[in-house]
Amino acid sequence: MRERILHAAMDTFVELGYTGASTLKIATRAQVSKRELYALFGTKQAMLAACIADRAGRMQLPTQRPPRHRDELETLLAGLGASVLREVSQPGVIAVFRLAITEAQRAPEVAATLESARRSVRDAVRGITEQARSAGLIDPKAPRDMDVRFLALLWDDLMVSLLLRLREAPKATEIERRAKRAAEEFLRLYGPSS
Repeated sequence: MRERILHAAMDTFVELGYTGASTLKIATRAQVSKRELYALFGTKQAMLAACIADRAGRMQLPTQRPPRHRDELETLLAGLGASVLREVSQPGVIAVFRLAITEAQRAPEVAATLESARRSVRDAVRGITEQARSAGLIDPKAPRDMDVRFLALLWDDLMVSLLLRLREAPKATEIERRAKRAAEEFLRLYGPSS
């Protein structure tokens, strides 16, 4: 029943926006009573948070064994980058980003919920870059915000193009190419100085 409600809620949020998605519409679409809906989630905002958390939880981040040499670090960053691109560029996830942007004024908690999911991705990248810095694989003088810099190299302008519906989600070959290029550029910029 929980999965059915989450699926119905996400579809309703995407279709009608956060404010337009009433709990009655969600309950009707999920074929449950409002009482069952509130018993599981409590509030509409909690339901949206659960939808976003469910989506973020599906992202399979590579295991974070500390990298020992440059090739391992490049492979680890490329794997993480590919996972992020694959998951976040899916149409349902992009729809959540659009929803958060649209509803930011009326329902700032929507943007806050999405931001917490984004933070978990940055934390994963930060964990890798801090391990790499400790192992001497990143220049000790490099800026501290390596997570933001790697993700900027990874996304380039892709996210804006997806949000504006200027292009479709990238295919597997483009995802792998982008992730590999971002890892290579990151290490070229911030690898240890020779």
